[in-house]
Amino acid sequence: MRVLGIESSCDECAASVVEDGRRILSDIVATQIPFHEKYQGVVPEIASRTHTEWIFGVASRALAEAGMESRDLDGIAVTVKPGLVGSLLVGLSFAKGLAWSLGKPFVGVNHMLGHLYASQLEWGSEPLPPLPYPFLGLLVSGGHSIICKVEDFDRIEVLGTTIDDAVGEAFDKVSKHFGFGYPGGAAIDRLAEAGDETAFAFPVPSLHKGEHRYDLSYSGLKTAAIHQLEQFRRPGAASTPENIAASFRKAAIDILASRLFRAIEDTGIGTVAAGGGVAANAYLRRLLGAKSGLEVRFPPLSLCGDNGAMIAGIGCRYLERGEVSDLGINVSARVPLYRRIGR
Repeated sequence: MRVLGIESSCDECAASVVEDGRRILSDIVATQIPFHEKYQGVVPEIASRTHTEWIFGVASRALAEAGMESRDLDGIAVTVKPGLVGSLLVGLSFAKGLAWSLGKPFVGVNHMLGHLYASQLEWGSEPLPPLPYPFLGLLVSGGHSIICKVEDFDRIEVLGTTIDDAVGEAFDKVSKHFGFGYPGGAAIDRLAEAGDETAFAFPVPSLHKGEHRYDLSYSGLKTAAIHQLEQFRRPGAASTPENIAASFRKAAIDILASRLFRAIEDTGIGTVAAGGGVAANAYLRRLLGAKSGLEVRFPPLSLCGDNGAMIAGIGCRYLERGEVSDLGINVSARVPLYRRIGR
């Protein structure tokens, strides 16, 4: 089964063809970073307009790279939640129109489940054994920080999530404040590699009781770095961009890892799959990779950000099961279960 995946939940216009839910035949990602860089953040109206201009060309390139015509597809998958409503509508409208014109089934996909599935995809001829269920999922991006128990490709139990800011959002805002660059997570990660991670002893949240045992909080860390920086500087340490970045990165990732390690200990599950933009973080990869007795699966760096391959892959699983979406399906900006805010 060959499925075209369409991803337009934020500022990446992406399309991919995946075979049998595993093997990537093509993966096209058109980034809008140059359009949003001067604003140091995504401007929703610019994002949706650019998706409208690019979506046909990106999908056509994905089909061409896979050596296919649209009529050769067995189905179409598209992101419908969560994300920017205007951007999501562009991708969904295109997918609906294409599916209707071809008489092909299509299915709407949860973007975050796609990120969780990305580590199961094969790129090239290198075989990759599937992860046996259950395993723990670590979903970390600009909008979400989720620790979950994964029972199947579309069935998760959320153990912990953010009570305020997501980890990727904290990276972006700290980077914007200090002028480190955009996107913030990647900019801090680059600077941190040349910095002293002990230069600043940033505070970490003390969430550890009851329903918050696996939850995360980044508003305090973000405030400390932006507004109270010198209070946490080690005597003799220099306030260089590299040192600030390295210390902040360590504190942010250590918060994440401590909650994940609690979940591993409590559940007895020693396999973890990571996904989302922050899964590209070099310190996170080293930290989890060095954990004794832990099997961890990270997607390739190219599949940590938003991409169509993860949407096509998980969409194939739905279509194999006979699940298709109605043409009346709509988009949703949020998945309430994934955030403590608004509960």
